[in-house]
Amino acid sequence: MIAEHLPALQVVLPLVAAPLIVLLRRDTAAWLVATLVSVAAFGIAVALAIAVADAGAISYALGSWPPPWGIEYRVDALSAFMLVLVAGTGALVMPYARASIAAEVSGHQVYLFYAMYCLCLAGLLGIVITGDLFNIFVFMEISSLSTYVLIALGRQRRALLAAFQYLIVGTIGATFYVIGIGLLYLVTGSLNIVDVATRLQDVTEVRPLLAALAFITVGLGLKLALFPLHQWLPNAYAHAPSVVTTFLAATATKVSVYVLIRFYFLVFGHAFALDGLPLRSLLVGLSAVAIVAMSLVALFQPDLKRMLAYSSVAQIGYITLGLGLANAAGLTGSLAHLVNHGVTKGALFLLAGGIAFCCGSTSIADLRGLSRRMPWTAFAFVVAGLSLIGVPGTAGFTSKWFLVEGALENGQPWIVALIVASSLLAVAYVWRVVEAMYLVALPDAPAPAQASTAASMLMRASTAVSVALTVVLGFVTAYNVGYARRAVALLLEGIS
Repeated sequence: MIAEHLPALQVVLPLVAAPLIVLLRRDTAAWLVATLVSVAAFGIAVALAIAVADAGAISYALGSWPPPWGIEYRVDALSAFMLVLVAGTGALVMPYARASIAAEVSGHQVYLFYAMYCLCLAGLLGIVITGDLFNIFVFMEISSLSTYVLIALGRQRRALLAAFQYLIVGTIGATFYVIGIGLLYLVTGSLNIVDVATRLQDVTEVRPLLAALAFITVGLGLKLALFPLHQWLPNAYAHAPSVVTTFLAATATKVSVYVLIRFYFLVFGHAFALDGLPLRSLLVGLSAVAIVAMSLVALFQPDLKRMLAYSSVAQIGYITLGLGLANAAGLTGSLAHLVNHGVTKGALFLLAGGIAFCCGSTSIADLRGLSRRMPWTAFAFVVAGLSLIGVPGTAGFTSKWFLVEGALENGQPWIVALIVASSLLAVAYVWRVVEAMYLVALPDAPAPAQASTAASMLMRASTAVSVALTVVLGFVTAYNVGYARRAVALLLEGIS
């Protein structure tokens, strides 16, 4: 009986946990509830992914109102792929959060952090699983509003400015999205994704569709930090608490990319959205600039978290590059990179948080001689850095390999040169950190007074698992590449 309602429980559990945590008002109880809910959500996501792989797409009608009249939760190969990523990231970072949040968030706000985290998790899972265009907006606002609070909880005053900047940009993006789906509703009279896609096949007036596509692309482009709409991201990642940065880097922008992909291929159809318009060239061009320009900016950042933030904008460029290539290999690389970059950047931000926890700073200049003080952390950073570069045997290599195949298939060898050049830039900025850790003498000055002496075992365990995944996913590709291929088959066939 419970198995029939797993799609609803996927969202309901974290959504109910948020007010429960506020009522408890106890830090330990709040952490325990958030952790149990995250693990349960991950288990549900895995169960749904297995069910979809065995029996095909799952449709769940809320309130027993059949679609398109009622709201539908729909789990197919693409959404199951994303549910595992989002829920898995939550289950991975929550053990880490116990000590990290206690050190980075004011004591009277700790339980509020866990409440906002549960709302954010519910919103992101809801975006992925819902089959209703307006419901996407509702969950988008749930996740966004909670994200603004999570970023503002950072100890530095600059966290408030970063949250305010994200609020302004996020509100504009959500407004553009609503205008786009409003135009689609005027044309089709429906908000159900499957129904809208079916009705659009009979629409002959393309001007409102072009306007809707433009509004949705820009709105989601702001949300996913598509270059040059990325200005909110570096400050948000640099000044938010480490757990928040890790969770957002691995999930929030990826979910926005997921929604954009679903619109291009399963609502408008790639023949209209990509083949019939110059959008492919635009995506490839913007992605190419993002990959090179943001890697160069990352190269000159003095702070580790800020360097990784600009690197994230460049890595998003890889994802949108595969979307612009719009062939099977390119899309496989794009979807695989959603997972590979999420795992890799998540590991790097967890390591950065551990360094801040133990050393009191993430300035690259303060990392001198870190390999003597924290040898395992320094080694783990090298491993995760190799995945970010895309060295064979790591997660980052597999997605870049498929992007290279997609570029060659489209007769665009310059993209191959671009990927190689950007990987060399990644070598350069990762090397700056490795050089400081291993090749520069220990500083004469003592560590900051507020620094902690050792990370907790839970922090170490979460970080170790995350770093190990960057290697495991380089060799065992059943999930990141295997499920990506199933999702690509769904996209190219236009089945929703």
